Amino acid sequence: MPDIAVPITEIAALIGGELVGDRTLVVRGLKPLADAGPSDLSFLDNEKYLPQFESTRAGAVIVGPAVDPGGKTVVKVAAPYAAFARVLQSLAAASPCPFEGVSPQAFVAADAALGEGVRIGPGAFVAAGASIGARTQLWPGASIGPRTRIGADCTIHPNVTIYHECVIGDRVTVHGGAVIGGDGFGFAPAGEKYVKIPQIGNVVIEDDVEIGANTTIDRAALGTTRIRRGSKIDNLVMIAHNCDVGEDSIIVAQVGVSGSTVLGRHVVLAGQVGVCGHIKLGDFVRVGAQSGVTKSIPDGEEVLGAPAIPVKEFKRLTAHLRKLPDLHDRLKDIEKRLSELEKPEQP
Repeated sequence: MPDIAVPITEIAALIGGELVGDRTLVVRGLKPLADAGPSDLSFLDNEKYLPQFESTRAGAVIVGPAVDPGGKTVVKVAAPYAAFARVLQSLAAASPCPFEGVSPQAFVAADAALGEGVRIGPGAFVAAGASIGARTQLWPGASIGPRTRIGADCTIHPNVTIYHECVIGDRVTVHGGAVIGGDGFGFAPAGEKYVKIPQIGNVVIEDDVEIGANTTIDRAALGTTRIRRGSKIDNLVMIAHNCDVGEDSIIVAQVGVSGSTVLGRHVVLAGQVGVCGHIKLGDFVRVGAQSGVTKSIPDGEEVLGAPAIPVKEFKRLTAHLRKLPDLHDRLKDIEKRLSELEKPEQP
């Protein structure tokens, strides 16, 4: 992070917070509570870190409205984590692009359309009929297939592969090694063998989506696999053909979503969730880590487990499960006592 020197009053104004404490403080760094020093800004968004807040040496801390400053300089806001993210966006420089213009070591087809200010790094490949929007960056080794369209202000990191006829919106970031538009897994059984089903659809990634490293999003068999506006996808995620991921959804690492599944708006799939195909998860559904979703889920439901069930039910079953060893011992004791009672009396 570059050197900074920003008055705390400016930061408070930026995030619309209430400043309590030293109004002369100049912030020179952004650090976690445990590591922060007298000139650093930190944040508190989870009450389990209250002990760290109480012992921190941070010059100022972004906190929730109910937190007692305890003599510290704080900026009170409704959502500390989001506010800290806005500060980071404002003060942290983007990763420097190490190349200008179109590298002579890149291949760009003669009929590819390049917008103003496009940067294409060494070893990148842009196929015939592709178009790249203004100010978009293709880092070294990126491969853009025939007739694929990429919007403005995108960053396509090293070794990303985007197959033919896909559509990428504006302000999309795709991290290294991701593959967009590879064939969906479609094979029709024919006796003991399988016949490949040609995957002739495409993938559409809408505006303001971020896709993590080594994630794969398969093209549709027919029609479109779609990732809607504002969704964020972590590393090592697999999204199968003909899926439709709703706006502002969050998909965490190692999730697998089977074909033709529809996710509503603001769906959250935690790490290692598996979702069966041809089902629908409603708006604001939340699925806990390592869950297996086998059927559709209505709007607003929070589920956990494999198969996934409502969280309250899962917690109740888990509580009973923990009692099983004790119940087993008690049952064996009861059986032993019954056996003793059933023994014939000795003459």
